[in-house]
Amino acid sequence: MQRLLKHEVVAKIAEIGLLPTFYEGDLETAKKIVTACAEGGAKVVEFTNRGALAYQVFSELVKWRDKELPDVILGAGTILEPSAASLYINCGANFIVGPIFNPEVAKICNRYKVSYIPGCSTPSEISQAEEMGADIIKIFPADVLGPQFIKNILGPCPWSRLMPSGGVEATKESISSWIKAGAVAVNMGSNLIVKDFVKAGDFEAIKKRVENCIQWIRETRGVPLFLEVEHVAIYPTEKADANAIADWYAQTFGFSKKEGKTSIMLSGVGVGKIEVMKSPEADVHMHIAIYVSNFEAACNYLKERGVELEEPTIRADVKAVYLKSKDPAGNRVHLIYRP
Repeated sequence: MQRLLKHEVVAKIAEIGLLPTFYEGDLETAKKIVTACAEGGAKVVEFTNRGALAYQVFSELVKWRDKELPDVILGAGTILEPSAASLYINCGANFIVGPIFNPEVAKICNRYKVSYIPGCSTPSEISQAEEMGADIIKIFPADVLGPQFIKNILGPCPWSRLMPSGGVEATKESISSWIKAGAVAVNMGSNLIVKDFVKAGDFEAIKKRVENCIQWIRETRGVPLFLEVEHVAIYPTEKADANAIADWYAQTFGFSKKEGKTSIMLSGVGVGKIEVMKSPEADVHMHIAIYVSNFEAACNYLKERGVELEEPTIRADVKAVYLKSKDPAGNRVHLIYRP
């Protein structure tokens, strides 16, 4: 069972900026909803305690997540009393969300070192919840309070992390208004995971909706398209094959190795990686992978500036495309995005 530290969960919610929330009594459908959210880029998901024996569905969802989507963080929502909080934490919830603030729920969450996100609608409630250890406050009902409420709270209390819930619409205008007001993230349910999409089995539409919302959040925050060098790749030569190169880096620097079909990936404790290709490529000694915040937007940006791209590789876990031209030193360059 996955167990994360409180600050890890809080940091991930803040980084993504979107917390999808849903209830689904059918386990297989719930799996598809979580998958759609994850593939769209929202890898923290809230499952609400709103149906009969909902905790049983959640428990099985956690077991499936551990095997199939281990990088997804699952939490439980609509938690009103401490007994429910304790139940869901023991079922594997990494965070607890409620429509109200209950000090007894806060105590349970603090005891288990699990993040508690309570619903508050007044400055006093927010202050009391923060004093009880809540790192993120759910502003509920958001459609009644409005973005100005968040802006007004952050004036005298700039340390508060506020997340609107209830009435946040899946439009650029709505999401931008909340982020501009200072919201750390937005909590979205039926406006994001549309019932008609679920009923029709159109989980691709949910994925696209999630992608759009995250992109609007990033645009409002001013996140650049081209974020960092994701990895540098080395090609084998007559002097050394891929295994020899990878072994040298692993033995010399203590990097871990992960072998794939076409390459061996080397990594340490930081974010940068070295990829050792298994097959040589004529006149190419190296390629550089540039990580992007939005794959489609990055491709369009380059095309508009006359940069030609090869046919992209699109999978559920990664999107990548090579530039047709090399850099001035003769190295190949490709974009990469992982939801």
